[in-house]
Amino acid sequence: MWLIAEYEAVTLFSLKLSTATSSGGKTLLVPTPYALKMALLDSACRTLGVKQAESLWEQIRDLHVAIRPASKVVVTNLFQRILRPYKNPPKEGTPDSLGPFQRTIGYREYAQLIGPMSVGLELSETQKETFVNLLLNINYFGKRGGFMQLVKTPHVIEELPPQFVDATNQQISFSIFGTLQVLDDCAPSLSFEKANIYSAVKLKDGDRIRRNVILPYRKTRSSKSFSLYEYVTD
Repeated sequence: MWLIAEYEAVTLFSLKLSTATSSGGKTLLVPTPYALKMALLDSACRTLGVKQAESLWEQIRDLHVAIRPASKVVVTNLFQRILRPYKNPPKEGTPDSLGPFQRTIGYREYAQLIGPMSVGLELSETQKETFVNLLLNINYFGKRGGFMQLVKTPHVIEELPPQFVDATNQQISFSIFGTLQVLDDCAPSLSFEKANIYSAVKLKDGDRIRRNVILPYRKTRSSKSFSLYEYVTD
């Protein structure tokens, strides 16, 4: 069975590719399975405690995830002034020599999701109650500050509607007008210690899986400052 939760963005959404640098990187248009599972883990740590969250980690990591994107997405394209630690000492007498950071610019994208977005988790009956509570306590996806509001109580359905995109299996059908996105997920080797940002154990390249996924979005308008994507059914 599938547990469905519907959210609506209350702030701008931003989530770069896991391979992007701090200086640039386009935003994805939906949360990735990895981001969703990290949100579930965060919810478990806050509501159940770290020990209980650790015991649930393997169930969270191995979840089968599907996403129904928002009906429209408007992406703003901009350059932003940022501070970045020095790689090499600054020259004497320059404005940047007065502190530990250098002033530079970085490319940023922020997405306004128009309309509700849904996530689906394939679960057994025994997992239902636990994951309903975890979904109820998620309040953001992607970068911290990308707040989401739950708009419907999570509910169970037997079969996944066609509007959902399977984000954890290879796609067998998709719109020819769709938009390609690289979505990352947890590998079976990703332990709780590696997922825990407070642990000294670091992630390795093989701990995150990257999948090419065609989202049912078509770019319908664009300029130097924005791009508009609309959900397509063909």
